[in-house]
Amino acid sequence: KRGEYNMARYTGPKNRLARREGMDLGLKTIGSHAHAELLKRLAILPGQHGVKGRRKTSGYGIQLREKQKVKRIYGTLERQFRKIFEQAKKWKGNTGEKLVEFLESRLDNAIYRMNLAPTRTMARQLVSHRHVFVNGLVVNIPSYRIKTNDVITMTSKALEIPAVKKLLEEKSPQLPAWIERKGPVAKIVRMPERSDVQEDINEQLIVEFYSR
Repeated sequence: KRGEYNMARYTGPKNRLARREGMDLGLKTIGSHAHAELLKRLAILPGQHGVKGRRKTSGYGIQLREKQKVKRIYGTLERQFRKIFEQAKKWKGNTGEKLVEFLESRLDNAIYRMNLAPTRTMARQLVSHRHVFVNGLVVNIPSYRIKTNDVITMTSKALEIPAVKKLLEEKSPQLPAWIERKGPVAKIVRMPERSDVQEDINEQLIVEFYSR
């Protein structure tokens, strides 16, 4: 459909993506009306025949769907995703686990995990619009890979955005073990590990997909 892709990035209804994968991809703000409506219809495939349910999928189809799901969770394009996978292959150890760890190490994901953006989409916009500092320098590349001891902050203008202010007011935000945060200032105390990721991801299916 027209208007659904902007510079190769999907800009259509986000509920359609979540319903296609059959799970909450973190694309809607938790607690919002839109998120509640998504949860009601999550089991229904998008399109006029969605109510009939999901057909039996082949092994290849299952692998493809897992790849698409993880791409959509982290908001990456196919070329970006494949590049990260190829980088993960070069490391010793489990390729799938390293793939997830590299995805977690993206700056936009770090902003989301810091609980300073309600979705990764908004976190990506904050980075792209030059609202994020890493070690005192503006970084406007969402895929920038964070490092241990990086200090991440945001502009005063970004901190006045209602969605960001609301998150900052939370008394005990749930943060992963690799992030320490005081107010709007966060520090990367170690690199993220596969065990830190709570989303339902089967990275081995992605390895099998690219190994065909």
